[in-house]
Amino acid sequence: MAGKLSTAYVSLLLIFLSAGTLTLVHAQKTWCVAKPSSSQAILLENINFACSQVDCSRLQKGGACYSPDNAINHASVAMNLYFQSKGRNTWNCDFKNSGLLTLSDPSFGGCQYA
Repeated sequence: MAGKLSTAYVSLLLIFLSAGTLTLVHAQKTWCVAKPSSSQAILLENINFACSQVDCSRLQKGGACYSPDNAINHASVAMNLYFQSKGRNTWNCDFKNSGLLTLSDPSFGGCQYA
């Protein structure tokens, strides 16, 4: 039975590979940022939620990610900290449909996204 199961698994894997539909999301580094179209109220909600779950000290005045001091920047940093700490699952970047996954590192200046 074990031989048949592994043969079936390999066959299925080959079908997915040949069809080009198998993607390894966790093999690539991904980041979570706030959608630019998000309202200020949603961004502030996201900051409050994420920072209640993870350490957002880098967003404090004088912190590496404080500047620019605006909601979209702070929300993006906080949302990404949350996303990274929860295992980089797509659902951990939803934030009521105000999160956006990116393959481009959003780090800037001294603000390094985890």
